[in-house]
Amino acid sequence: MFVELYRDRNADETSGERSAVERITKIAKEGQATAADKLALGGQVLVRRNFVSTTVPIAALETLQTDPDIAFVHPSEPLTFDRPVVSAARVLPPSARVGGDARLRKTHHDGDGVIIGIIDVGGFDFAHPDFLDDKGGTRFLSIWDQGGDFRVPPSKNGKSGFDYGSELTKPLMDAAIAAAKAGKFPATIAEQQSQRSEASHATHVASIAAGNKGVCPNAMIAAVLISVPMLDDEMEERRATFSDSMRIVHAIEYLLEIAEREAKPISINISLGTNGSAHDGSNGVCRWIDALLATPGRAICIAAGNAGQEKGQTADDIGFILGRIHTSGRIASRGLSVDLEWTVIGNGIEDMSENELEIWYGAQDRITVMLKPPGGADWITVRPREFVQNRRLPSGTTVSIYNELYHPTNGCNYAAIYLMPNLQSDSLRGVEAGVWKVRLVRDEIRDGRFNCWIERDDPVDIGVHGNLHIYRFPSFFSEVSNVDSHSINSLACAHRVIAIANLDEVQQRINISSSQGPTRDDRSKPDIAAPGTDIIAAKGFSEDGEQWIGMTGTSMASPYVTGVVGLMLAVNGKLTSAQCSGILQRTARPLPGNSYEWRNDAGFGVIDAEAAIEEARTFNERTEVKGTR
Repeated sequence: MFVELYRDRNADETSGERSAVERITKIAKEGQATAADKLALGGQVLVRRNFVSTTVPIAALETLQTDPDIAFVHPSEPLTFDRPVVSAARVLPPSARVGGDARLRKTHHDGDGVIIGIIDVGGFDFAHPDFLDDKGGTRFLSIWDQGGDFRVPPSKNGKSGFDYGSELTKPLMDAAIAAAKAGKFPATIAEQQSQRSEASHATHVASIAAGNKGVCPNAMIAAVLISVPMLDDEMEERRATFSDSMRIVHAIEYLLEIAEREAKPISINISLGTNGSAHDGSNGVCRWIDALLATPGRAICIAAGNAGQEKGQTADDIGFILGRIHTSGRIASRGLSVDLEWTVIGNGIEDMSENELEIWYGAQDRITVMLKPPGGADWITVRPREFVQNRRLPSGTTVSIYNELYHPTNGCNYAAIYLMPNLQSDSLRGVEAGVWKVRLVRDEIRDGRFNCWIERDDPVDIGVHGNLHIYRFPSFFSEVSNVDSHSINSLACAHRVIAIANLDEVQQRINISSSQGPTRDDRSKPDIAAPGTDIIAAKGFSEDGEQWIGMTGTSMASPYVTGVVGLMLAVNGKLTSAQCSGILQRTARPLPGNSYEWRNDAGFGVIDAEAAIEEARTFNERTEVKGTR
C-alpha cells in the first residue's frame, strides 16, 4: 500500500501505543521507521519524501482515508507477467546482439563499469555459461530472492533495510560454482532460490540484456526475484500470497542501493506489469518510480505488455483473450448511454479468479454505472458516490460496485466492478459464465469520454474439485466492445520510464501481441520498439541439456533496450532516464512505409542502438556560436 502524507501536519506524539495512522504520520515526519513501527504495521516500511510504502491492517484503512494528515491511500496492485511464446524449433546460440565499429566499442567497452538490474520471476540461473566471467565465476553481484529463506535477507549483509527474503551474494554463488566443478551439487541447488523453473523467464531476460552473448556483456548484473508465484506448479502458494506492486518498489530501491554502493550507473529492466489504475502515471508505484528517476545515472525500461491482439489469426487462435482488456468511448449527451459486453468464460470450466473492471472518466462528468448478470437478471444500478458491496447473486457470484468522484491521485472520477467466485468449500462455484453487460448512463454531460480496463489473470488450470474443472481465467471484452488501443501495461505509463514494444524483426512489423498506447492522458507510450520475436537467449535450469531457447514477447524486447541503455550510460554516466528516452526517440528509425510520427504500437520507431550510443557519447559536447554584431 502507498500512502501520501501532507508534510505540514504534526503527528500526535503523546500516545504510548500509536495507532497505524499515528505511526505512519510519525514515520513520514521522522523519515524512518523503528523496529516497533515495523512490527506494529506488519511488515516492511519505506519512506521517500512524503510517501510511505507499508502494509497496514484492513481495519485501519477507513481511518487512514479520512485522516487530515493523509493526502491519499493507494492500494498496491496485483502483478502479472505476460507469458512469452516459446519458439518451437531447436535453436543455436545467438550471435552478438549489438555490433558497432571498433571506435564505438572502445568508448562503451561492452558495458564495463555499468550495472544491469533485472526484476523478474522464475529464478536466475547464475551458473549458466552465458553469465560466467573469464575466471569461471558468475557475473551476478547479487540476487535478492524476495520469497526465499535459504540465506539471510539483505539487511543482514549491509545497509539495506529489507529484512525479508534471501540474498545470494557473488562469493556464495562463486563458491557454489566451484563446488559444482569439483563434482558436488549443481551450483543452483547448492545456492537455492524460491523459484527454479526450467527455461525461466528471469534467466532469459537477463541473458538478453547482459549475458555474454547479450547486449551489455561486460556489465555486472544485480537481480531481484519477485515473490509473485505465477508458475503452474505454484498455484497453492499463489492462492495464499498477496502479491503486489509494492514489491516492485522494494526491488528498485534495492538495486539502486547496490548501484550507489558500487558507484556505478545502472540500467534496470522490468518485464512485469498490471492493467490496474488509471494508466496515466498517477498511481502510487508510478509516482514512486518517477521520483527515483530524477537522479542521473539510472534508467528503467518496462515491457509494454502482450495485450495487443484483438482477433484470432486462425480458427483455434485464442490469443485475443489476453488482448481484449480495454474499451473507451464518449457518451454524447445527458440521458444517453453506452453498453459494454464483459465476457466470463464457461464451457465446462469454473473461473475461480476475481474479475475486476475499472472505469475512468472526467471530473466534470457524472455517470451512473449499471451491471446486468448473464441470463436476464435485473440491472444493479450505482449512481455517483454510491456503492454496492458484497451482494450475493442467485448464481453464487458476489458483486461489488463502487462509483467514486475526484480520485485523490489525479482528480478524475472512477468506478470499479468486482465479480467474485463462491469459495465456500461446500458450494464451490466460479464466477457466473456468460456476457455481463455494463451500462454507462450520462447523468450530466460536459465531456463524456471514458476508458475501461479489465485486470486480467494468467490462464492457469488449478485442477478438479469434485465434478468441477477449476481455472483462473481472464475475462475479456467482446469483439464489439473492445477498443484496440490504450492496452499498455500501467507501470509503463510512468513519465520517466522507457516503455518498449515488440518488433518482429524478420517481418519488419510490430508483433500482433504487443500492447498499444497511448496513456489515458494521451502521452506517447510506448517510446520505442526493439526486437522481441523469436529471441534466442539462455535457457535457465535446463533439464534436457539444451542451453538456449527462443521466446517471443515484449518481455524480450525490453531487456534489449535495457542493455542498449547500459551502453549509453557507459559512455555518459550522467544521463537521466528521461534523457535516455529522448535520445532513443531521436535516433529511432521508422518501420518500412511509416514516417517519424509516433504510432500507438511502435512508438517513435525501431531502436538504432549504434546511433543512440553515439548520440549519448556526444550529448555533452557543445560548440560556441561565434559571429559579428
